[in-house]
Amino acid sequence: MPLDLAPLDGAPRLLIEAELKPLQGARFQPTGFPNLGPARYAGPDSGEEFLLVESAQSMANRLETVCWDEPADDWVPALRGLPLVKVTDSTGKALTNSVLESHRLNSPYILEGKDLSVLNILKTRLAALEQGRVDLRELARVLLSLDPNSLLHGVFLAKKELAGGRLRLPRVISAFVEAEGIHVASSGGVKNDIVDPRGDTAKGFGNVPFARDEFTARRLVAYFNLDLVQIRAFGLGQIAEQFLVAFALFKIRALLARSLRLRTACDLMLAKPLTMTAPTGSQLPQLDKLETELPALISAVAAEGLFAEPRVTTVIYSKR
Repeated sequence: MPLDLAPLDGAPRLLIEAELKPLQGARFQPTGFPNLGPARYAGPDSGEEFLLVESAQSMANRLETVCWDEPADDWVPALRGLPLVKVTDSTGKALTNSVLESHRLNSPYILEGKDLSVLNILKTRLAALEQGRVDLRELARVLLSLDPNSLLHGVFLAKKELAGGRLRLPRVISAFVEAEGIHVASSGGVKNDIVDPRGDTAKGFGNVPFARDEFTARRLVAYFNLDLVQIRAFGLGQIAEQFLVAFALFKIRALLARSLRLRTACDLMLAKPLTMTAPTGSQLPQLDKLETELPALISAVAAEGLFAEPRVTTVIYSKR
C-alpha cells in the first residue's frame, strides 16, 4: 500500500513528541555551552526547573547523520539517488559533502575554493534574484536540484555574489530535547597517574580529582516540528511535497530508532510510543514503511526533471 499522507492535507504543522528515558539507570548528561554549562531554566507555569538536553542546532545535525552511510560515502540505502554536492581533494579523496557540512551548500569548501563550479551554477540559476524581492520558490527549486536535504535543514547563502547575501530559508524540520522536573546528580572521580601521582598536572601528569554533575528528570521529551506550510509554499508540486514530508519523517524515525546516544553519558531510548500532537488522530508511518516507499518517491521526483543530472555534483577543493 502506498504511503498515505492525506491526513496531513491542510495541516499547518506536524508536531511530534517522543518521551525518552535513559537506556540504563536514571542519570543523563545534557549538552553544555561555553561560559554557561548546562542550560537550566524555570518552567512557564509551575516554576519547576527545566533543562535543555539537546539544542535545535545539534538535533539538526543528528537528523542529517542518520541519512549518511559513512563507509560507503553515500546516502543510506533508502535515500540513494538523491542529489548532493561532494568535495574531494585533487587526488579524488573525499573531504566532505553538503549533507554533513555545518553550513550545507554554504560550506566554504564548496563556495570558497578555487573550484567555482557550484558558485557559478547558483549565480547562473539565481541571477534573476539579484534585484527586487527574492523569489523563494525559485530558490527552493534550485536547492531541490542540488541537495534536497538543504530544503529541510534550511540554508543561508551568505555571499554578496548571490542576491547580495539575501538567499536564506529557515528550517522546515526542527527539533530539541528538553527535560522537566530536573535534579542534579553530583559525582566525581580522579585521573590517576600510577607512575608519578605528584607530577605536574599542568602538563597532564599527576593525580587530578574532578567533580561531575549529571541530571535526573521527571520527564524527558524530544520535540519535532515539521512546517508543512513552508513545504507547500515552495510550489514544487504534489510529488515533491510528498517526498519532502516522507524524507523528514524518515529522519525522525531513524534518529529515534538508531541514534539516541547523544553523548558518552547520555544514551537514551523511547519510553513510550510517539505522540502526534498535531494534527490529532494521525499516525506516523513506521521506519520500514518509509524505507520501502522513499526510493519510488525519489524516482518520481527525478522523472519530473527536478533533480540535477548527474545527481552528484563534485567540487575539487583547493585554497584560493
